[in-house]
Amino acid sequence: MDQFKVQTIDLQKAQNQTRHKTDGLSSSTLVLRRGQAFTVTINYDGRPFDPLKEKMIFQIVLGPLSVEVPVSRFGQPSLTQWSAFLERRVPNPTGPRALSVSLTSPASASIGVYTLQLRVEARLSVKTHSLGQITLLCNPWCQTDSVFLQAEDLRNEYVRSDIGLLFKGSPRNVVSRPWSFDQFEKGILDICMKLLQLSPQYQADMRTDLKNRSDPVYIGRVISAMVNSNDDKGVLMGNWSGDYSGGINPSQWSGSADILRKWSETQFRPVKYGQCWVFAAVMCTVMRALGIPTRVITNFNSAHDTDGNMVIEEYYNEMGKKLSMSSDSIWNFHVWVESWMKRPDLGQGYDGWQVLDATPQERSAGIFRCGPAAVKAIYQKKVDAQYDVPFVYAEVNADVRTIIIKDKKILSTSTDTKRVGALIATKRPGSTLMQDVTSEYKTEKDLDKLASRTRDPGPGRQPLAVEESIRPGRQPFGDEESRIAGSSFIRGMESEASKGIAVSLQLLKAPVVGENISFNVIITNNAAAPKLLKKHVNAQNKEYNRNPTGTFWEAHDDVKIGPNETLTIKHEISFKEYMLKEAEEDSLVNLAVVIEDVESQERVLASEEFNIRSPVLTVQIQNEFSVIINTPQVATVSFTNPFNVAVSGELTVSGSGLLEEKAQMTVTIKPQETMKKPVNFTPRMAGSKMLSASLVLTNPPTVLHGFKTINVQAS
Repeated sequence: MDQFKVQTIDLQKAQNQTRHKTDGLSSSTLVLRRGQAFTVTINYDGRPFDPLKEKMIFQIVLGPLSVEVPVSRFGQPSLTQWSAFLERRVPNPTGPRALSVSLTSPASASIGVYTLQLRVEARLSVKTHSLGQITLLCNPWCQTDSVFLQAEDLRNEYVRSDIGLLFKGSPRNVVSRPWSFDQFEKGILDICMKLLQLSPQYQADMRTDLKNRSDPVYIGRVISAMVNSNDDKGVLMGNWSGDYSGGINPSQWSGSADILRKWSETQFRPVKYGQCWVFAAVMCTVMRALGIPTRVITNFNSAHDTDGNMVIEEYYNEMGKKLSMSSDSIWNFHVWVESWMKRPDLGQGYDGWQVLDATPQERSAGIFRCGPAAVKAIYQKKVDAQYDVPFVYAEVNADVRTIIIKDKKILSTSTDTKRVGALIATKRPGSTLMQDVTSEYKTEKDLDKLASRTRDPGPGRQPLAVEESIRPGRQPFGDEESRIAGSSFIRGMESEASKGIAVSLQLLKAPVVGENISFNVIITNNAAAPKLLKKHVNAQNKEYNRNPTGTFWEAHDDVKIGPNETLTIKHEISFKEYMLKEAEEDSLVNLAVVIEDVESQERVLASEEFNIRSPVLTVQIQNEFSVIINTPQVATVSFTNPFNVAVSGELTVSGSGLLEEKAQMTVTIKPQETMKKPVNFTPRMAGSKMLSASLVLTNPPTVLHGFKTINVQAS
């Protein structure tokens, strides 16, 4: 008797991945999104399949969990469980003998790598066929998935885009640097799945972990811990010491693939080294690869409140030197991610963006991780909402108490309620501009405080516009790509005006590596009598995440000032005096002035922390508006040496979907000479791509970046 015999089974990889918007993701498996149907083609011999004579049952296995899914002739896919139906097809007598089955996973399925088998049960026989593996991801295109995101442009930006811009520097001198998320690079998705498998939660209780992987809240918490190596076999080791021997200076990373591959190739040893923007960028890659919409956020003047009292204490001596006396600190900037998900655990009103931070700062339930903290809970100061809302709230809203001391005695104190969280920013969707999201974290009352802090300094103290003057208020930034790299708004920090003497600092131009730092000290005598003053100005090198180190420049003078008089005293710090010993993208300086009234011994302080921006590399494309897939192109990287000495270093050009291998070359550039280096590339993916360049100079030790976004057209 003629029998139904399965010959081969085709998982229709190309068609299914296109429909599931997973095309481009590189994996050894079929990659699918949950809550959406996919088609399997079964080629057979003998008579057609007859449901009255045999059964077809798919077995879907995830570790120790498995489910059996019988194939039905009719019906609708279930929202809550796996289902399989025969697809109707018009018979083709001359074509191959095949039938198609539509399988659908529930929108709440656990993400992971599944094994598929097909069992055919007849009256006298049972045959099992292996179909291989599928990787199941979250699905922001599916309305019933807890990561559903309404707008297509936002899904493309926060899941599909591999172009990143990370914002650094200071709130009035924002610097952008390119980052390649690399989620489409070969093998990266498989490495991201391995991250889940190596987590302590999976190792301790595989069954529970796999069940919990249906929930993006749980996934985010696991990934937040696994991107750092502090408690587990995580990806990155943090290092803020300035000594990066035995590893790579965090400023030199430009994409996530190198880091994730290195972790995988070294049998999951931690990659050396990361700092906050590296932790955040790698976490963004992993979350986007897993299908969870994610964006990178920079919080400027970010408080690290170790004792939970919402106040950051800063100490200065009477000479204007900042002292390391507090375990609290203000990071000039701190970078984390937000991921988009529902929060049924918090009740109504907390769905949407959630803060997740992989930088190991403080433990959360015993592990170095942070979040997901609902942005709406931070805005509402709902500090009882899990996870880690009080810590993130302090990062954006803590008060700063400045104390001047001498011989362990307090000479004066002042409180600043405006400095922390001065600007919270991310990359604008579909653009290389910055999007200000401060108002999502801060109430109108908090924003009013900020507005008074960033208000124009008034007559005679206008900030100098450098390339483009951009105010960090509520307005979005301008329209040109070049604005980000050149944006600045430099203003002095004023002391409390109620005192007899007021003092402020005013930077005269945005500082750039290689140039002198020019600034004014502006002193106002509010009294009707002349005064004799002592002026102490102090400049200290600073790393973005801690209090400054030793003084590298200082000036001490006696000043006579008339009644109700304002004095402006100009200072310059030469490049030789501030040059750093370690390669940094942007040097940071803490500048402070203390004015002492000799008669009353009253003291007032003004301080300003600012970044000294590195020069920018220029990247140009030969035929910028006709870049076509699989067609050779030429880019040119150029840089004019602004220093009065020859510089040498390593130039690296990379681009996910544009260059198979990075282009690397050693360069030496004479003073004032312009370097122009051509780079050949052939785009292999259509869409918006980014070519980025970095130049690591040895003398002076600094890291330069440049980038160009390219719209690659299909052929």
